[in-house]
Amino acid sequence: MIHWLAPYLFSEDVCRLLGYISVRAAGAAVTAFLLAIVFGPRVIRWLANLGIGERIDGTGSQQLEKLHAHKRGTPTMGGLFIVGAIVASGALWLRFDGPNRFSLPGLVLIAGFAAIGFWDDWVKLHNPKKRGISKREKQGALTILALLVAVWLVGPAGLQDGQPQLYVPFVKDFAVPLEAFYAVPFLLVAVMVLTGSANAVNLTDGLDGLATGCVATAAIAYAVITYAVGRVDWAQYLLVPHVAGVGEMTVLMAALLGGALGFLWFNAAPALVFMGDVGSLGLGGALGYAALVSRTELVLLVVGGVFVVEALSVILQVASFRLRGKRIFRCAPLHHHFQFGGMPETRVVVRTWVVSALLALCSLALFKVR
Repeated sequence: MIHWLAPYLFSEDVCRLLGYISVRAAGAAVTAFLLAIVFGPRVIRWLANLGIGERIDGTGSQQLEKLHAHKRGTPTMGGLFIVGAIVASGALWLRFDGPNRFSLPGLVLIAGFAAIGFWDDWVKLHNPKKRGISKREKQGALTILALLVAVWLVGPAGLQDGQPQLYVPFVKDFAVPLEAFYAVPFLLVAVMVLTGSANAVNLTDGLDGLATGCVATAAIAYAVITYAVGRVDWAQYLLVPHVAGVGEMTVLMAALLGGALGFLWFNAAPALVFMGDVGSLGLGGALGYAALVSRTELVLLVVGGVFVVEALSVILQVASFRLRGKRIFRCAPLHHHFQFGGMPETRVVVRTWVVSALLALCSLALFKVR
């Protein structure tokens, strides 16, 4: 939006500066951060006045209930202001003209996934007998929205135009022909990436600041990745497929970073607010979207390695208990396993941040280790 308004508001030199992705990315990060800082306290008070507080039921685990008993009643659904800050900042600093065809679907996806999370949180908090909407309802809603966005990408957004390859890390001069991924197969891949990323971040959001900090490091990595993939010269040098227009996602990732840091201001231990599904699904969807449009879905497994491991720990725990009647971990997701082992919550969070930062650095190194 600001790019459209700039000729009427600023000098020619300022308009030229606003044409640079790096300048608008910095503006998006600062804007999202400030919006979260300014509106965060107001939203937290509003949620507290409505009585929208966290329920600590431990899913049957008395030890988990005891560990988190002090968090009972803390306002949740704080994702309302983090997603609001990201979408508002993106709408202000993103370009929607010409080749910048991925901006609008990205904002729609983030807002849509957040709306589904809001639905789940609302049912959970206003019906003590339910833990939110059913898994079938949640996954079904996420799948439908992801499918619609994927159709938008291969249709009006033209993601398939001139993008013949899917980047494969570590393998020099080789990429998967994308013709096999379009139509129905591509839609399946898109749904898996978008909903999988959203659910993985949702599962990770169990300790003060844990998911938020990991999202921030992943956003930094994908800001660099989308910028590189969006530039012809960088893509050729790094031997990755160039995707025209995807560089604009650097601005969206910067907004994601700014919003995450703004939320962390209130979410760091001891948390004043929790993001709820309305936040975690929106943030996870944003990361999955950046990976999808930049054709680096496989790199997302490294960038979001923490989220992948957290999700796998739940899958393995459930599978092991159903098949063998035994648990692999003390408690799942994995961060609770360490808590149950006696590790303080803050130590679990900070160490996970460190691992997430290292994985982000490793993901960037993948572009040269070929």
